[in-house]
Amino acid sequence: MLAGGDGTRTIAPEDAAELRIRRRWFRWELVDGRERLLRLRGLGKPDAVALARAVRHLALTPWISDAASWRDDVRELVEGALELQRWIPSESVAELEARRPDGSLQDEIRVARCEESLDDDELEAVRFLSTDLRAVVDETNERIAAAELRTRRRFFDTIEKSPLTDEQARAVVCFDNRVQVLAAAGSGKTSVLVARAAYAVERGFVRPDRILLLAFNRAAAAELQERIAARFTAAGIDATGVRATTFHSFGLDVIGRATGQKPRLASWLDLDDGNRMVMQIVDELRDSSREFRYGWDLYRLLFADAPTKLSVDAPDAYDRTSKRRGYRTFRGEIVRSHGERLIANFLYLNGVDYRYEQPYVHHVADATHSQYRPDFYYPAVDVWHEHWALDRDGNPPPEFTGYREGMAWKRGVHAEYGTTLVESTWADVVFGDGLRKLEAELTALGLEFDWNPDRRPAGERVRQTRHEDLARLVRTFMAHVKSNGWNRESLDERLRRDKRGLAGYRTRLFLSIYWPIHEEWNRRLAAEGSVDFEDMLVRAADHLEAGGVDTPHELVMVDEFQDASRARARLVRGLLKEPGRHLLAVGDDWQAINRFAGADLSVMTEFETWFGPGPQLALTTTFRCSQTICDVASSFVMKNPRQFVKPMRSARRHPGPPVLVVCSESPAEAVSAFLERLATGLGEGSVEAGPDGRITVDVLGRYRFEREVVPASAPDRIEVTFRTVHGSKGLEADYVLVPGMTTGTYGFPSTIADDPVLDLAMPVPEDFAHAEERRLFYVALTRARHQVVLVTSRHRMSPFVVELLEDARVTIEGDEEPVDVCPECGRGTLIERSGRNGPFLGCSTFPACGFTRSVADPDAPPCPACGRGSLVRRNGRRGPFLGCSNYPACTYTRDA
Repeated sequence: MLAGGDGTRTIAPEDAAELRIRRRWFRWELVDGRERLLRLRGLGKPDAVALARAVRHLALTPWISDAASWRDDVRELVEGALELQRWIPSESVAELEARRPDGSLQDEIRVARCEESLDDDELEAVRFLSTDLRAVVDETNERIAAAELRTRRRFFDTIEKSPLTDEQARAVVCFDNRVQVLAAAGSGKTSVLVARAAYAVERGFVRPDRILLLAFNRAAAAELQERIAARFTAAGIDATGVRATTFHSFGLDVIGRATGQKPRLASWLDLDDGNRMVMQIVDELRDSSREFRYGWDLYRLLFADAPTKLSVDAPDAYDRTSKRRGYRTFRGEIVRSHGERLIANFLYLNGVDYRYEQPYVHHVADATHSQYRPDFYYPAVDVWHEHWALDRDGNPPPEFTGYREGMAWKRGVHAEYGTTLVESTWADVVFGDGLRKLEAELTALGLEFDWNPDRRPAGERVRQTRHEDLARLVRTFMAHVKSNGWNRESLDERLRRDKRGLAGYRTRLFLSIYWPIHEEWNRRLAAEGSVDFEDMLVRAADHLEAGGVDTPHELVMVDEFQDASRARARLVRGLLKEPGRHLLAVGDDWQAINRFAGADLSVMTEFETWFGPGPQLALTTTFRCSQTICDVASSFVMKNPRQFVKPMRSARRHPGPPVLVVCSESPAEAVSAFLERLATGLGEGSVEAGPDGRITVDVLGRYRFEREVVPASAPDRIEVTFRTVHGSKGLEADYVLVPGMTTGTYGFPSTIADDPVLDLAMPVPEDFAHAEERRLFYVALTRARHQVVLVTSRHRMSPFVVELLEDARVTIEGDEEPVDVCPECGRGTLIERSGRNGPFLGCSTFPACGFTRSVADPDAPPCPACGRGSLVRRNGRRGPFLGCSNYPACTYTRDA
């Protein structure tokens, strides 16, 4: 309130910045920009100006005071953290940021022109508002970490049997609310978990009974509990109450405390995660429902391998007589496209007699068209059938030039000669009900259909999806559906909004067989009063999110975080609802290999979205592998851009021998030969034995049946163990042999690819080719301490091996001839074949890739352009010339 010559005026603080003075005749007036407020008698201009400035300053004092308080709070936080040597968590930073006064105060002071009225402390407080709080905290935390690493060096050197590395110790000291640690294979992540628990108790940050460690299986949880007990005791730290348990055990406890009734997991889950139960349900549904039986067999026999994109997989069969590459049908013939194979197999299972590409009844060849051969002919009713390669928009693949003109010509031929033509399209067959419409149309024309799914394929090389394989797909789909909380309505809505090519008959057919299995599964759970893994985790997460159970855990640590499902992520997030909670999640996205069990890599790659901001640290030093193995494995897995980029360094000084590729047509002989080589090396002293005088060798198979390549008895002092690659996770051996590095259905990578329908149940599907198989191969490579041996066939070499051959740290033996990667597809190698005109080189992936080139004369001069090929004689329009044998990769030519 101000008093003047004409009374008093009350000025609102927000109006103070507008106060000005002006001259009116023989006096000064105080104005607010709109009207006179007061006459100022007896004041000269300097005093009047000072008064206005003082009033404006006074009005801004509350905001200046807030700025000073905020500055003091920041300083108190920083000084207190430095004094206690305790990390400043992101939660404290967020709370301070939320209270930061409006940064526009500096602008308001500038507009009010009252800077001169502020003392030094006020000016500093106002300027402090522009401080980068995150940078201040990061610098403080770095000082704290450096001091802790220095002053508590003895703790970090003795809390585990081996001293912690700086990376491990920093992960322990970084006591933020949310910390994600990316741990390379063999980098000592368990040591970080144990040491962090001990550090929290020893520093008094968390009581022992408020520490929870979550693992994915009982063995891992037991190892954690034992390590904690042993190491805490050795360090003289109280471990009473520290709990290491599985997600499943903890989830059951949560439900029990929330409801008063602890549920029981279904007994059948212990066998094989319920796959046998799914198969049992399928058998009963097939017996009781003709509709289900038909849908199941239709999907298994026809649609399980059906592509969902028009231009996809390369041909998988070759007919020497017709020289045709294509796709083998149940009848044993080779057709040109996936769509034609789908139709041919449908006709075969229905007992329909058809002819594939039989010449048209009338001679119609002309100057621009060869003799017409329609796709199918049905002699019983004299009907021709064309299957068009058209997508859902009615378009052929862009590389099919002149396709529409060809369609018009063929239709014109039938119109001209009055022959009956039925038509189908790829999109209608795969995404619509094209097969049903085709059956209806042909039935109306007099053709009889007799569906029999038990008709045996003609020929041994025709593969059909097994009942067990489809049952496993259903169980995997169920795990993701339940973990993600989907139901019929939500999945239908996802289909309606689908932009990934899933919507269509194929997916609807799968769902029509899935939901009866899902419902019967749930009915059996209810009948025995039990739950499955996914339902239990979801229910536990529901209770935690609703606050229905008290969880005192202030420090939560999760092992193998790359295997987390969305239900597990919800459970962990539910534990962190209260302030002052801390999460440490340790995992390796490069080792995410459990998609079949419901794991969702996006939980790890989108960590901040799930749990909030926090540091992402890395353990890059491995105590297991040589640097050679590190380099080969890491560069291989990082070809997938979705994987986190991180270095991988070996603690070993010697780089180690190269990764060895052995070409052999007998994996068993190759394994035995390498074991004998090791035995010889042990005897000669060139192979270093372990402390017990022995060496360990793990033979890792992509499939269990590969166990047969392991000899019945191993050489003396060599301990040989067979494991699947999945089963080897977390284990190690001196040497690792991977015997099945070939192409084919049961090769590595497996071509029994995940069905695209799984993407419907996964919020963030993976698009990179063989993404999970690539990570699985990384796991196999990184089990070895000294060397990895990959056994392959020159004629069926795995594309993974072909890719590795470009790496200088990989060597190959077992062939006198050098291995050349196919210049056309890059997935196969060039091998010598025999043809009518003599030997030639062709791609090992044939018929998928048809690249060929002539065999180089050993006396032929080398190509001066590429240096890899040699100059061979060729004939052109202008006569003979010399060209590079690597054509078309190299186009060098010269006169003969």
